[in-house]
Amino acid sequence: MSKVTGTVKIPEMEIKESVELPSSGTAIIVVDMQNDFVKPNGKLYVPTAQATVPAIRKLLMKARDANVPIIYTQDWHFKNDPEFRIWGGEHCVMDTWGGAEIVDELKPMPSDIVIRKRRYDAFFGTDLDYVLRHVVHATNLVIVGTVANICVLHTAGSAALNWYNVVVPIDGISALNEFDYYAALRQISFLYKGTLTKVDGVKFT
Repeated sequence: MSKVTGTVKIPEMEIKESVELPSSGTAIIVVDMQNDFVKPNGKLYVPTAQATVPAIRKLLMKARDANVPIIYTQDWHFKNDPEFRIWGGEHCVMDTWGGAEIVDELKPMPSDIVIRKRRYDAFFGTDLDYVLRHVVHATNLVIVGTVANICVLHTAGSAALNWYNVVVPIDGISALNEFDYYAALRQISFLYKGTLTKVDGVKFT
């Protein structure tokens, strides 16, 4: 079997030092920070996911101080979900340690909202758009989590195509490898016109 190899030059992407967002009209989306993805004994472990936890936790603290609503997504699969054929095995099966539970370091508060999803895109077949428009009244979304080029990218893309303003802190997302990480950043910034920054650069006014 032949393989595609080569050296890829990463296009230049602007990383804004500071992004100011109104507390009213902004929401945080934490994508799939579940045990199966974040913990080494998870079924679809993302090696860099644990390293993003401190940055995400810092973002959540800032959001809570500013009364910015926080929405978590959970990958939430049936035991025989057809998606497992893509990955060669199950992950995030509903009501299991890996599937049901968000990592302890980022546990949702009672006032937070949790959206369960079957596919990569957190908008697909869920109440997310309804919640954003009619419950938390947000048009600006700060998106963090995993996996960068899969659920983060598809959620950010769907948000942008629905005319939400998308901000992605680059230290708050993780991927299975470096290529996938930079490919996600490129698509978010170039294709969907999302803003890239770091968690320390996110300011709520």
